[in-house]
Amino acid sequence: MVRVRLAPSPTGTLHIGTARTAVFNWLFARHEKGVFLIRIEDTDKERSKPEFTENILEGLTWLGIDWDEPPLIQSERLQEHRQAIQTLLDQGLAYRCYASEDELHAMREVQKAAKQAPRYDNRHRNLTTDQEQAFQDEGREAVVRFRIDDNREIRWNDLVRGPMQWSGSDLGGDMVIARKAPADQIGDPLYNLVVVVDDAAMGISHVIRGEDHIANTAKQLLLYEALGLETPTFAHAPLILNAEGRKLSKRDGVTSINDFRSMGYTAEAIANYMTLLGWSVPEGMDERFTLTEAASTFTFDRVNKAGARFDWDKLNWLNAQVLHSWPAEQLLDTLTPLWQQQGWQRPDDTWCIKLCALLGPSLTLLLDGVDQAKPFFEMPALEEDGEKQLSIEGAREAIETLAQMIEDAPWDGLEMDRAQALLAETAKSAGVKKGLLMKSLRAALLGKLQGPDLLTTWSLLAQIKQDLPRLRRCFS
Repeated sequence: MVRVRLAPSPTGTLHIGTARTAVFNWLFARHEKGVFLIRIEDTDKERSKPEFTENILEGLTWLGIDWDEPPLIQSERLQEHRQAIQTLLDQGLAYRCYASEDELHAMREVQKAAKQAPRYDNRHRNLTTDQEQAFQDEGREAVVRFRIDDNREIRWNDLVRGPMQWSGSDLGGDMVIARKAPADQIGDPLYNLVVVVDDAAMGISHVIRGEDHIANTAKQLLLYEALGLETPTFAHAPLILNAEGRKLSKRDGVTSINDFRSMGYTAEAIANYMTLLGWSVPEGMDERFTLTEAASTFTFDRVNKAGARFDWDKLNWLNAQVLHSWPAEQLLDTLTPLWQQQGWQRPDDTWCIKLCALLGPSLTLLLDGVDQAKPFFEMPALEEDGEKQLSIEGAREAIETLAQMIEDAPWDGLEMDRAQALLAETAKSAGVKKGLLMKSLRAALLGKLQGPDLLTTWSLLAQIKQDLPRLRRCFS
């Protein structure tokens, strides 16, 4: 059975790159009727925080990503990790290295001066017992290093990139697998070792992650072999790039799923767009889809090798399509908390549903539903184009005539035929063209010339008795 995992580190909020990795893992698991798991890699004691774990899990749930077993907490498996390191030490596949930071720094400076790639020179690989004892007598602590044969060729078939080959000489020398500790102890195990041990324990069949892990894969394959563990299949997805073609980072502003949510993007649009960041839809399939729909066709032969450039226009288009498809009732449920944050008191549900039906087709972001609703809850200021419209000869007089007619024969805002007749009667009485009256009415009601359908807007404002005050301000 296919078993895949997401292994986030709770040292920050859910990043879009981590979320995209989650999506690819989830899609593959669901396509193959397999299992999707989560492992919280919290071994960075100083930076890992429970609130980040909560944020990651909540963010995945918001996106529509579910998992099939309780999350595994990596720090709870410390003994298993140390036992694996001890096994490597006992078999002579790992050793204790006592090199000091000053010695390592001096070594790197020599390499830098010679224009060589930085690497550990394996200086403590074959220490005698007496040499080790001398270092211990100096009070030195030791890291544990895994032996890497420079002449070794590491090969695997990547589901995205095809045949891959690395030389042991390109891996930077013998690899540290445990931090410094006294000679009779094993320090905190490090990433490449614990990932291998945990993936094997979880029965992970496929490791799906970003291409920035390719070098780690070469190292981890050596550890799988040394520990006698079954090797999973690997797939390295392309990185998410900014508009300039560089890896998307905090310098680009928005990278956290929290940021996208606060900007007014929907979970459906974000999940849809992340799937398109590196995956090409099959012929005949629309680019707008649900995760369940994508899972039915998801395969790695359609995952691109090249980096995926983040396109704000595409994301905005998808988000708009999602919002335009929502029924007014769903949009109201989503917008109500945002309106409440503004301190706005909702009229009855029927009125609010009509407002959402009016605004929905013009929304790109959910926050647009706040900006565009504002004139319905607060008296809008007259903007420059509104002032200019009302300064046209006859405009204010026409508005005054309309206000008087409404007072004489109140309109409840429900009868569109009556509204049309009232506008025609007002234009005739005021001696102006109907177009001038309608533009001036929009300026009076909304403070500007741009906005949703005029008659529906007028109807909604009339229902909550906000049309006459707005008209009167134009000639007071």
